Amino acid sequence: MAELVDKTLLKTLVPPSALNAENFHELAAKTYVEAVPAGKLLFKQGDIDKQKVYLLEGEVSLTSASGEATIVKGGTPTAKHPIANQQPRIHNAVAKTSAKIVRIDSDLLDILLTWDQLSGIEVSEVSVEEGNGDEDGDWMTRILQSRAFLQIPAANIQAMFMRIQEVPVRAGDVIIKQGDDGDYYYIIKHGRCKVTRTSKANTQLTLATLKDGDAFGEEALLSDAKRNANIIMETDGSLMRLSKEDFNSLLKEPMLSWITNEEAEKMVNSEEAMWLDVRLDSEHKNNGIPGSINLPLFMLRMKAESLDPTKKYILYCDTGRRSSAGAFLLSERGITAYCLKDGLQARGGPA
Repeated sequence: MAELVDKTLLKTLVPPSALNAENFHELAAKTYVEAVPAGKLLFKQGDIDKQKVYLLEGEVSLTSASGEATIVKGGTPTAKHPIANQQPRIHNAVAKTSAKIVRIDSDLLDILLTWDQLSGIEVSEVSVEEGNGDEDGDWMTRILQSRAFLQIPAANIQAMFMRIQEVPVRAGDVIIKQGDDGDYYYIIKHGRCKVTRTSKANTQLTLATLKDGDAFGEEALLSDAKRNANIIMETDGSLMRLSKEDFNSLLKEPMLSWITNEEAEKMVNSEEAMWLDVRLDSEHKNNGIPGSINLPLFMLRMKAESLDPTKKYILYCDTGRRSSAGAFLLSERGITAYCLKDGLQARGGPA
């Protein structure tokens, strides 16, 4: 019978160690120890297996196409990171001694990291001039004034207003429940609601109050994540909602600019743009692109103002999932952001 990985061991690995308790336990429940005999091939050059392989015990020999060999030993700082983590693989990995490894699905880990780092308040602040005396003004005008909509094609905005649905709501109605799947993007046409999170002690912590013209619910749609907060109506009112499919096609995709590694290199070399790594600090230190700045996804809201709004940024992560969520959030704040298509694996380097 397969043996689940010891959680204490899993906690030493990067980036699983950075996951919050809930997502960490979900990963641990799907991660099994694999005992391999000396001489066993773990992966070979050219493989695209979408796995991160960690060495827990023993030694593994890595051989490049040029024949250069290196040894990775379990328990060392190098072994805290996935071994030779390029996709497609550029090494043959063979167990030099009997060893223990774990294989973690790259997509699963990346999704959990994205959920984890998007676990802030699920609110999109709409930029409205203060003091205009129009608290009850037209919700549509307020939305169109937000920076988030400046780069949406007019045809998409027209389609959005044709497809968006009005939903009457009453005080006490739960619009979004923490832990549910994301299904709609919401805009408050009229009324007021509160944002809460349910603690482990099952108490409700109020995080924010939303009013006419405020939008919410996009973060679970950006990353296919579970809802990370509750949205509860405090008054009677009316909401406008857009389905996940329409949000993705009409709003999300137009706000994302994907570029190839070759295009990105040209922009960086000409000083037209800067690399921005949205992964964790530990991941960045292990295999970040030289010269890139590091601003983890979960810090983007707090630190976006530290970025130069006159510059362009090329966001990257392992696969493109975290960087696309980050680019959307930066675009909402008026910062020009591009996504590296397919992430670091597109560079033929560590991913």
